[in-house]
Amino acid sequence: MQKRKLGNSNLEVSAIGLGCMGMSASYGPPADRQEMIALLRSAVERGVTFFDTAEVYGPFTNEELVGEALAPLRDQVVIATKFGFKLDGGGVDSRLEHIREVAEASSSGSGPTSSTCSTNIGLTRTFRSKTWQEQ
Repeated sequence: MQKRKLGNSNLEVSAIGLGCMGMSASYGPPADRQEMIALLRSAVERGVTFFDTAEVYGPFTNEELVGEALAPLRDQVVIATKFGFKLDGGGVDSRLEHIREVAEASSSGSGPTSSTCSTNIGLTRTFRSKTWQEQ
């Protein structure tokens, strides 16, 4: 499997990643949990080391699934998770308090794993909007 470096972070991941949203949300009823755990671990066996999830998928159930499945392999993988959503009505929440909550949940074990690359959706959207407006 080919590898890629993410930006200037020195995080190296497989060139092919696995988006995990459909395993527990958005595309019909959640798939069988044990089957999805087996699928995630099988992907690692085949060289996939980059997995994508978000707190909004479920909400939280997808991060929990991915975290549980990949916990025994945490030194081999990177999990990209997106946060900054208002889960009780839509929109985004990029307040410092919310960022702390997400970081604490991740480091306490209730989030994906310690091998996590997080993206704040609110800040990303704000940056993109300003960039587009300036062009």
